[in-house]
Amino acid sequence: MTDVYDFIIVGGGSAGAVIAARLSEDPNCSVALVEAGGKPPAHASMPAAVASLQLDPSVDWMYTADPGNAGLGLVGNVMAVPRGKMLGGSSALNYMAYVRGHPGDFDAWAAGGATGWSFEDVLPYFIKSEDLAPSNEIVVDRSAHGTGGPLGVSVRSPVIPASRDFVAAAGNSGIANGDYNGRDRGGPAGVASLFQTTTRKGMRSSTYHAFLEGAAEARDNLTIITHAHVTRIVLSDDADDLSATGIEYRDAAGASHVIHAAREVILSAGAVGSPQILMLSGIGPRREIEAVDLQCRHDLPAVGKNLKDHLHCALFFPAPGIGVPIAEVGVSAGPDALRAPAGPLPADPADDVNLPPELAGLKAEAERRLGQWAETGESLVSSSLYDAVAFFSTGLGDLHSHDAQIGYVPCGYDAGLLRDRLRIDISTFFEDPDKILAADQENMILLANPVLPHSTGEIVLASADPADNPIIRMNYFTDPHDLKVMVAVMRKALEIVDNWPGEKKPGPLNVPPALARKHGYVQGERPSDALLENMALHYSTTVYHLVSTCRMGDVVDTELCVKGVGKLRVADASVMPDIISGNTNAASIMIGEKAADIIAAQHALHRKSAA
Repeated sequence: MTDVYDFIIVGGGSAGAVIAARLSEDPNCSVALVEAGGKPPAHASMPAAVASLQLDPSVDWMYTADPGNAGLGLVGNVMAVPRGKMLGGSSALNYMAYVRGHPGDFDAWAAGGATGWSFEDVLPYFIKSEDLAPSNEIVVDRSAHGTGGPLGVSVRSPVIPASRDFVAAAGNSGIANGDYNGRDRGGPAGVASLFQTTTRKGMRSSTYHAFLEGAAEARDNLTIITHAHVTRIVLSDDADDLSATGIEYRDAAGASHVIHAAREVILSAGAVGSPQILMLSGIGPRREIEAVDLQCRHDLPAVGKNLKDHLHCALFFPAPGIGVPIAEVGVSAGPDALRAPAGPLPADPADDVNLPPELAGLKAEAERRLGQWAETGESLVSSSLYDAVAFFSTGLGDLHSHDAQIGYVPCGYDAGLLRDRLRIDISTFFEDPDKILAADQENMILLANPVLPHSTGEIVLASADPADNPIIRMNYFTDPHDLKVMVAVMRKALEIVDNWPGEKKPGPLNVPPALARKHGYVQGERPSDALLENMALHYSTTVYHLVSTCRMGDVVDTELCVKGVGKLRVADASVMPDIISGNTNAASIMIGEKAADIIAAQHALHRKSAA
């Protein structure tokens, strides 16, 4: 393996995998893609298995964060912040919602100084990536979508009837059915739809599967170095003409290596990893870098600052005859999902020879469903169960876009997800968690999500050791505007439930017992603003949408070059000038596409798919 490449890309995730694939289309340039993890495991391809990837240190960085004014009802008052540690990054770990953002989000970027990043500027890059599968289940603005691109985008099959009902209920409450990824998201009244997801034929379409797997990763000019933890960017000795010359990384055995970049280093390690690596390299806020006994090579105060994230509050409802029991999801996931200690089948498959007839039948049905999914992609497990959505404006500000999102989950999940992954203290959230979360129960969740938060957090080095996770301070609800919007979104979610179609209706909102007593709440009454505020402060959780820690205008310019450092760019969610009004993965992929074109144009690369 050579130690000199034209381009070194740090991070093979949502943006980095795209950049590596696109730049290596020119056979005359050499590209190294350096990733801390390996290839995604086979079960990552099953959308409904998403939670099993969290808390797995082989694929999850397993960050945690201080939630600021939120998280009062979370275990230890700590927010879990899963981030993908594998090729595909968080696109291989997320819940697969394909949401571009409101056109006004990008126009606001451009108006704020991010020239070249308006909606009309970025739309071609969304279209370029996309391979939208036809579906008569959603409204589609054909002029805004692409087919034939590498990224699979589709609607789950079969559609869960309750998710259709959510869209109908949203319509009954004034939010019309439409294409939330189209050119018009319905004005202030908004738009509702089944989710478009990054899946193809019922399987996850991460950026590894979409852009690298197969032909691209086999290219002679693309070297993919996995299980390589980047410890710093190597910088030139000339303080007056500082530039990136390469990177240092540790391999799986702990040995250090240095590789060099003849043209550029592109940092695509995400909204946590990119600022951390910059600061470990001496680029960032001088006082914070020197506080951990590192030399500051370039004082860039905004590195790690301006962190934004989406926060949603789960509104949980019993839904007999409407919701999907988690037991049915388990059967559809195959026999391994039913094994002890959580399931009824033996932990050791060798013991299946002694199964009683009832369990033998259950195993056979699980095998049948798993085989159907593998063959056709049609299954209960063909989505994460985050299956429908509504966007709208609360009227409380940020009128250029929608400030509210409500996600719909036609299932109550289980204690493993709510307690272990989301860290919700289910002993205080439910009156009787064992009964409410039993595998045969039919529940549903509406996720109230203010998507244009004003509160900002930060990423700070914990030490000079690259193996130490950085300190993440989310600072949720430090701006009182965000709590005001949250209550408005929660009220709209309750209105949607009140407008549920059909004869079967959801049951009453689950109100945590202690909060009900504190606020004098009686089941069936209209909850007070104070009660809703308290629910949000206690039980809101991250939507995994961290952005803006190396944002354009402060850390990088509009061509994503790090200010004051030559031959170094950042291209990932960290460069967003502000958070978009929706799930952020599609925009991160778009940033990868646009970054590749910017780099290719500057270096006169010859690529088969330039926009």
